[in-house]
Amino acid sequence: MATLYIVATPIGNLGDLTYRAVETLRTVDALACEDTRHTMIVLDRYEIPRPGIVFSHHEHNEDRAAQRILGLLAEGRNVAVCSNAGYPGISDPGFRAIQAAAEAGHRIEVLPGASAVPVALLVSGLPTSSYTFRGFPPRKSGRCRTFLDQDRDLPHTQIFYESPFRIGKFLALAHEQLGNRRAAVCLELTKLHERVHRGWLADLAAEFADVKVKGEAVIVIAGNHPKFAQDESESDESESWPSVHLDSPAARHLAEPPMWRCI
Repeated sequence: MATLYIVATPIGNLGDLTYRAVETLRTVDALACEDTRHTMIVLDRYEIPRPGIVFSHHEHNEDRAAQRILGLLAEGRNVAVCSNAGYPGISDPGFRAIQAAAEAGHRIEVLPGASAVPVALLVSGLPTSSYTFRGFPPRKSGRCRTFLDQDRDLPHTQIFYESPFRIGKFLALAHEQLGNRRAAVCLELTKLHERVHRGWLADLAAEFADVKVKGEAVIVIAGNHPKFAQDESESDESESWPSVHLDSPAARHLAEPPMWRCI
């Protein structure tokens, strides 16, 4: 029986592709990529031969690509699906192909690998026992407020993806809707210049109000818990939660060996 492989690819550092992913990509008959140019960089890094069938599988052709994947599986061909970073289907194209393959009775294997969600959660310093990944928030302010209100009273940590152009705006809306909570803005995760800005939502919103950054951000916000929320009627300057720049001298012990610095 043919297999649909869901392959997690590096979120920044190319050294994070797993051995199992390399072996699988060497043997599949077809490869569906969110961006073929991006995936070819990964294949070239590991000297993986280009499969006989390579095609695009992105948000604008997801239904058509899913049908092509089903057709290849029906022919007995093994197909791998890759997004540009992390897991296909997690805020990236892939869900429709997975759903269709499952409904058709095809075998599906998910190859574990890099994901920005657990990386950001762990490096944020916020509670990890219970969390929710909320994906990209709505762009319009009104819808975003409603979106944030849905989990406002719940105690679990919340994780969001956000565009570099909307970080400050989103943090301001989160402060408005959720109150002043502990949060972390994670940038360039797994890359050479990875950095994490930790603090209160009010301070982070001000810090990123007019700042332009490169790449998508992962924002982690504490749940509704007294330990991680601040009564803004009382000034509490005694507490601080400094940002950590992982490429700074103070954190060089966290740096990866040079051989893993390829990005």
